[in-house]
Amino acid sequence: MGDRHTPLSTGESEPVGSIGGYTLVDRLGSGGMGVVHLARAASGRQVAVKVVHAQYAQDEEFRARFRQEVAAARRVSGAFTAPVVDADPDAELPWMATLYVPGRTLEDIVAKEGALGGAELRTLALGLVEALRDIHRAGVVHRDLKPSNVLMAEDGPRVIDFGISRAADNQALTVTGRLIGTPPFMSPEQFASPRDVTAASDVFSLGSLLVYAATGNRPFEGESPYMTGYQVVHEQPALDGVHEPLLGIVEHCLDKNPAARPRLDDLHRLFVTLPDTAAGASVAAGPPTVPGGRRAARRHGATTAVAGPARRGSRTRRLVVLAAALAVTVVGGSVYHLVSSVETTEGTPVARTSASLGPALPTGWQPWQASLVRAVKDESLIVNVDSVDSGCVAGGPSVYCAGTGFTVARIDAASGRVAWRFGSSPQSSDRPLGVRDGIVYGADVPDVTEVRSTRRLFALDADTGKRLWTREVDAGRTVALFDGGVLAMSDGAAEFVAVNGRTGKDLWRTPATSSAGTACDALVLGGVPYGVCADADDPTQGPTGLLRLDPADGTPHELDALPLGAVPLGAVGGQPLFALPQQAEWESDDGRDEAYKTLLRVNPAGGAAVRTPLAGIPRGTATLVGGAVYFVRPDGTVTANRVTDGARLWQRETQLENLSAPVLSTTYDHLYFANRYGRLLALDRKTGAVRWTTDKLDDPGTSAQDRIPSVLLVKDAIVAVAGDTAFSVRPDRAGTP
Repeated sequence: MGDRHTPLSTGESEPVGSIGGYTLVDRLGSGGMGVVHLARAASGRQVAVKVVHAQYAQDEEFRARFRQEVAAARRVSGAFTAPVVDADPDAELPWMATLYVPGRTLEDIVAKEGALGGAELRTLALGLVEALRDIHRAGVVHRDLKPSNVLMAEDGPRVIDFGISRAADNQALTVTGRLIGTPPFMSPEQFASPRDVTAASDVFSLGSLLVYAATGNRPFEGESPYMTGYQVVHEQPALDGVHEPLLGIVEHCLDKNPAARPRLDDLHRLFVTLPDTAAGASVAAGPPTVPGGRRAARRHGATTAVAGPARRGSRTRRLVVLAAALAVTVVGGSVYHLVSSVETTEGTPVARTSASLGPALPTGWQPWQASLVRAVKDESLIVNVDSVDSGCVAGGPSVYCAGTGFTVARIDAASGRVAWRFGSSPQSSDRPLGVRDGIVYGADVPDVTEVRSTRRLFALDADTGKRLWTREVDAGRTVALFDGGVLAMSDGAAEFVAVNGRTGKDLWRTPATSSAGTACDALVLGGVPYGVCADADDPTQGPTGLLRLDPADGTPHELDALPLGAVPLGAVGGQPLFALPQQAEWESDDGRDEAYKTLLRVNPAGGAAVRTPLAGIPRGTATLVGGAVYFVRPDGTVTANRVTDGARLWQRETQLENLSAPVLSTTYDHLYFANRYGRLLALDRKTGAVRWTTDKLDDPGTSAQDRIPSVLLVKDAIVAVAGDTAFSVRPDRAGTP
């Protein structure tokens, strides 16, 4: 551990390698908001110390949240929670120490060994009820009960991380434009009225968590956090694989009405009746769940390895102790940005569940194809554009598609049935911006034969396709969703404009200017609005200014300038990530086969930028997925480079030309691609090995040669667009419908 003894300042004089009098033994992990260390008290007792990152220590709202976490955790003390040993929320770097409890998280166990059943599941359910009793008796609502916050200790489960909990006598803190929690395990009221959640919210989360434990699948799981939130609020849970009597219990817990959910005392009596043996042996993906058998022995063996001498291996110790520690972040790991932009963490994604459990498909799913083109007698109605980003976005059980030559359409992801189309003739629209709170957002693309300075931004009712509002924005600039609305540029690009997603009215306007110049464009990374500006007289010279725009009022904060040609990829740990080309100007194939030399990460708080060289100088269109950037060349070569150090992970010559950007299946740990003619490709995320391919579509349509293909997931079902055709196939076998 190279940085194990890094000095830490807490506002007092501390010896190197210690904080608050606790000797740091190991650095266990780092997240978006802080670092967790394994530490030892003078008495020899082991503790887990969470230390806040320096850039957040200056944020008063963040400090208030940290104080709230410490206070809530101290109020709760029981056999099924991890008690706070010490804390200093007012230190220069706020920190908190909790008692170290050996064990692994429920998420880790289910992902690697399969679903629980029988006595294991009953023990989990009863232990969680006891933990919630202790929490609620202390006047606290946890608000983030999820598998990664449940520690499976040898003597029963422990609930950890009170980072977003709320005491009944404390005023709720809010973060503008964000939802606090983890969408698949949140309650409907956390989305609809987060200030008013009660203990019944934790009961709803308990129901979702037990479905996950019993099946390996989440009862609500959309393609993105905001789509998952839509399911939680409006749709019934997916409970396939949950057997009676647990099925009836979790259905009761997952009632949308908080008042209709069972009390913890009632749940305790019901869980006592759960059977000792698992119902439905096919549910468990791992070894048999016999108490005291091999599976249980492996879990306790991992714990023994951690508690034993260092020679047992730092890798095992790191895994288990990190699981035992309180979550690294106070808010970061629990705040989901409900936008279409990529938000990722530094770590490599872990498979959600064993593939042997089978894919989670939309209810009633069958393979399908659907034409996106509506026949038009008068071809003069079809607009002419140079290029357009056609394709679909997912929203609940549907996909919403748009592009050159076809109208915006809602398609049922299970059957391919077109529910509605917006407009009576083919229009020219980009791929929809996204779906949020039952609203589909899109923007048209002006006809190249017309001279227009503006284009139309519009919002549609997701259920009916009825237009809710339209407004004009600059024709040549970016439009994107952020956590508080829609970000665009005013006519003439003189101002950044934030638009209220429900009304279409201005939320705020900010002058489009930076020290680098006034030729600006909008940008959304990780749900946060940004602006990029260059010299208006000659944008091809000099650096590019980067502005972070406050989501609440648009106040600009200038960050480190970007080198010319920097390509935005997304956000890692809340920090904007860019790829820097080897040449400042595009050299080949309109930038789709460009060579890249460096990744650039910008601190959004202080503005400082960190450069990471890319090994091997990869080429192609860059896409950030999980902890890696994937470069896809027009000839089908795919290269993966790790974000943290730029190392090349693998390179694969697929022989499939003109591939889409990849999408990741966490169920199978595969990357899926589509090419222009509807051939699908699955690559192993870790090695790049080809897992399967499909034949091309019989007739993808006349636009196949010119249209960029795309692929997305609805639950585990693959939905792709090639040419004029959308189609859906299973993720676990080759073959097209």
